[in-house]
Amino acid sequence: MGHFSVSVVGKDRPGIVAEVSRILFEQGCNIEDSTCTILSGQFAMILVVSHPAIASVTDLSPAFDEVRSQMRLIVTVHVLKDEEVIHEKSFLGNPHIISVYGADRPGIVYNVTRELARRKVNITDLNTQVVGTKERPVYVMVLEVDIPEGTDMKELEKEFERIRKELSVSITVRPIETLEL
Repeated sequence: MGHFSVSVVGKDRPGIVAEVSRILFEQGCNIEDSTCTILSGQFAMILVVSHPAIASVTDLSPAFDEVRSQMRLIVTVHVLKDEEVIHEKSFLGNPHIISVYGADRPGIVYNVTRELARRKVNITDLNTQVVGTKERPVYVMVLEVDIPEGTDMKELEKEFERIRKELSVSITVRPIETLEL
């Protein structure tokens, strides 16, 4: 069985997901994992797909030529090795949501994620956006993270307080309730 990552980028418009998933369906691929978003009017999607017989990029990639030209999308296909495809949760920390709000300025993402990296916190999802008006832009960042057992939350909160003061942002950390399936 072959596994592939498929990356799709282009100007946002309705129908991109339908066309990409149609091609994958027609090729006999199974979509195992995916995410998509719109960033400043640009659509971005990454999928992990499998196929029982196809194992080469040259066998799958040409199927996207039509959407590449007609929808002006950049579609990139990469082979994944078996050991690169992980279906079980690979991190055993405590899931949390971290929200950051403040005036838009450079360094917000770096300062927050640097402190998380120092504590071996795994960022599982990160979204940023500038909202508000041109006169009063507000930077919003939401992170889903796995905080390792034994992390000193008081020490992390102390560092976040330093960042709050330094960058004039609001930072909140709250645990996520999880369900076992």
